Amino acid sequence: MPRSVFVKRVYDEPSPRDGLRILVDRLWPRGLSREAARVDRWMKELAPSTELRKWFNHDVDRWREFQERYATELDRNADLVGELIALLEKRRVTLLYGARDERHNQAIALQAYLRGYEADLKTRP
Repeated sequence: MPRSVFVKRVYDEPSPRDGLRILVDRLWPRGLSREAARVDRWMKELAPSTELRKWFNHDVDRWREFQERYATELDRNADLVGELIALLEKRRVTLLYGARDERHNQAIALQAYLRGYEADLKTRP
């Protein structure tokens, strides 16, 4: 994966440096118009399942297990993950999320998952 994947809160000011802006929330962010969000693509199928999202409930004590469960869901959605990786190979991508917690959210978990995927590719013979 030659280009890095960036993460940004969807409520933050859009920037030309964001590249392709992809929202990875299952629900549209509250109080934000589509024009203001300037989302290029909404990949809600890449977001954690409703069940996982509700279980996590932004409880930091569940963060590590949330990441593991989310990675399992992503593994089962290889086609869509592959589609995202193909986009990353072509241009800069910023994953957008709506949560208030900037360190414990699905975009951060997805970024880590993608970095692990990249590392996996580098170690294969």
